[in-house]
Amino acid sequence: MAVNLVNVEAVSKVYGTRALLDGVSLGVSEGDRIGVVGRNGDGKTTLIRMLAKLEEADTGRVTHNGGLQLGVLTQHDSLDPTATVRHEVIGDLADHEWAGNAKIRDVLTGLFGGLDMPGFPQGVDTVIGPLSGGERRRIALAKLLIGEPDLIVLDEPTTGMDVTARQAFWATMREQADQGRAVLFATHYLEEADAIADRVLVLHRGRLLADGTAAEIKAKAGARKVAFDLPADGTGSGTGGTPGTGIDAALAERLRALPHLTTLDVSGHTVRLQSTDADATVHALYGLGLYPRNLEVAGLGLEQAFVAITEAEEARTR
Repeated sequence: MAVNLVNVEAVSKVYGTRALLDGVSLGVSEGDRIGVVGRNGDGKTTLIRMLAKLEEADTGRVTHNGGLQLGVLTQHDSLDPTATVRHEVIGDLADHEWAGNAKIRDVLTGLFGGLDMPGFPQGVDTVIGPLSGGERRRIALAKLLIGEPDLIVLDEPTTGMDVTARQAFWATMREQADQGRAVLFATHYLEEADAIADRVLVLHRGRLLADGTAAEIKAKAGARKVAFDLPADGTGSGTGGTPGTGIDAALAERLRALPHLTTLDVSGHTVRLQSTDADATVHALYGLGLYPRNLEVAGLGLEQAFVAITEAEEARTR
């Protein structure tokens, strides 16, 4: 059984009249890969700071397992801009010492593509000040990982990174989790949470609306996507209308009346919709005498599920 590292119990934090966190509870165990998603202002950074004990909760409790080694990368690193990468990451180790250290080799190779740090003008002797934000974040992460934390906590870690750097970053995070370390990250890139996290937390206005796998979050949204094309005569039946004019207004109104519909988008002859009962919706579509082509039915992506869950919460609390 995986060792529990952190417990967050009914934690709340208020700033003025605004609840930054409202009764949030969760646990973090060895090997977890947890993605925290939410809009700006929904409490992601506050949760990170509470969990890392960088701030005190107003109510509730955060407990760490005894001896927990915690590594935290916030949105603002503490690197010395006048220092070199060598000074910040490797310290006073001689070249033969750090180059012979498997941990340092693995971190530098994983995050930078090799011990010579290709792309950095002087390799490990590059001065940090002129570097981009994404390059600085990789350096800060390298420094953190060489310390071998049990739990790695990251706030918007890939901001400013290009695609190649992001791929290398997440490959390194997977390796860390495979070695038993827990990784918890807040991100506004929902595709990252979908691809990387084995558990996703959905925050909305400081409340934890969902906690589960990406598949469970998508299922919780209770909707599926349906896409299809209709014949080019504009009526959907192929028996009339003006070719090339797209779907006519009368047909669009009939589509809006389909059962269990939550969203509808018509573009030319292509229809995209979301339904809480896709089978019934498609059955009704044929019942209208329509002949959809290229029909596709699929589950929601994490971003669409997030929107559906948070919109449902907004409607519930109005």
